[in-house]
Amino acid sequence: MSQRRLSIASVFASAATVAVLAMPGMASAAYEHSANNEQGVTVHPEHFVSQKTREQVKAETIDAMKNDRLSYGESSFPSYVPATGPGKTRTEVINELLHESPAAREARMQAIAR
Repeated sequence: MSQRRLSIASVFASAATVAVLAMPGMASAAYEHSANNEQGVTVHPEHFVSQKTREQVKAETIDAMKNDRLSYGESSFPSYVPATGPGKTRTEVINELLHESPAAREARMQAIAR
């Protein structure tokens, strides 16, 4: 029989996998404690102490949505879109592009390139 030696890359990959999989457990470590059972943890929700009420959290979330401080995927709430009034028709936009001055076109192209 032959013995296989572990390569350094596989050892590092295994260590990185363990670290990544342990991160969610560390986030909830305040009220989850290790246990010698099949599940591996015991949950103590009474150890979790919130400093805010549900209404305060909802108000902060709505404020963050209105001020565009939430990243994509942080919330399942619909995004806040301020009312801007009636827009231009397709024909109006095409006419503006066809009749714009060279300086206006250059400014528009520089704005797009940013």
